[in-house]
Amino acid sequence: MLDTLCKSLNLSNTNYDLSQITHVQSDEVDPLNIGVSSASKEKVWRSVEQLYKTGTQPAITVCIRKRGKVLINRSIGHAHGNGPSDDKRMVKSLATADMPVCLYSASKAVTAILMHKLAEQGAVNLDDTVSYYLPEFNRKGKGNITLQQILSHRGGIPALPKNLELEEIFDEDHIWELLCNSKPITVDGSKLAYHAITGGFVFQRIIQKAMGVSIQEYLDQHIRQPMNMKHFTYGLPKDQRENVASNYATAPNPPFPLSNVIKRALGASFPDAANLSNQPQWMDSCLPAANLYGTAEEISRFYQMLLNKGEWNGQQILQPETVKRATTAGNKFTFDRTLMLPMRYSQGLMLGANPVGMWGANTRNAFGHIGLINKMCWADPDRELSAAILTTGLALASHHIPYLMKLVHDVNKL
Repeated sequence: MLDTLCKSLNLSNTNYDLSQITHVQSDEVDPLNIGVSSASKEKVWRSVEQLYKTGTQPAITVCIRKRGKVLINRSIGHAHGNGPSDDKRMVKSLATADMPVCLYSASKAVTAILMHKLAEQGAVNLDDTVSYYLPEFNRKGKGNITLQQILSHRGGIPALPKNLELEEIFDEDHIWELLCNSKPITVDGSKLAYHAITGGFVFQRIIQKAMGVSIQEYLDQHIRQPMNMKHFTYGLPKDQRENVASNYATAPNPPFPLSNVIKRALGASFPDAANLSNQPQWMDSCLPAANLYGTAEEISRFYQMLLNKGEWNGQQILQPETVKRATTAGNKFTFDRTLMLPMRYSQGLMLGANPVGMWGANTRNAFGHIGLINKMCWADPDRELSAAILTTGLALASHHIPYLMKLVHDVNKL
């Protein structure tokens, strides 16, 4: 009866002893050693459990660092078998804290940092036009569009053609031709419109042209290997897919006009996006704006490196000036024509605000990126905090939103 009800509401069954579906890593430190009360830490985990109980998130993994130390590194739920679309006879696999999860749009933050690293090395100037490096991009009047504008979602190419079949995104050369032949909505950076996937294809080509290596190799050389990441790749190698989390569209489909906003931003509905990202072809591909895989701990580690002004375990991954350039606001709140919301961006990151913003209350100096609404990855220098909340449910206008907001609020109170 309960399974039938959950399926009809498009929710996961959460009628479990939560202690039996929770996995805690051994690297969590005593909260008192970093000035956090046990009660505050417990309150955050209670908020995670409340979010899980909404049934919109079949699995949640969380890693929070405070003052550079791992305070929380846990998972709850199932990697497979308990999604609303799963057969109830399917074997359920528990989620683990070291389970790789697709970041979706949260991948953009990592790709943006690679572009800033490229500029740090003197291989590009972010104020240069895209066509300076890739002359074919000049078509349809796009000759004045700069790298910086695309990083800041002001590049005038926010979306792929409307009639594009989803599977076409796996053909890099075909997509590049479509982008080169596309007509921009602006060429002077005057219109803010979130570039959901297009910017990643541009940066992929820029790195290949400037460095003679793929963006995957560049990521591996400058972040993944120096920071000792196990995953942290675009796509996921076949030998790492055994424990990868499945993605699910949950809760009722968003009504009009929200459905149109999603379609415009993603080029796909939530169900289509979830189904596509569970396919081997998605994990075989390199989509720099959409399919980076990592654990919550790895994402928190990445943001901690940025908090450390580019340093990690004695290695200078980025110069402090590079981190500052990447995380500094380029504008005030501006209406985003894709997301239909007022947003603050740096050159590649979503920024917080006062009195309230993307990352909670009084977070003007915080920076990060969300992934399909429900994945939240950010750092806050004022709170000495780096956090990754990775979820496997894709839901928008649903009852879980207040619980997700409360979780972010409680993290900020640590």
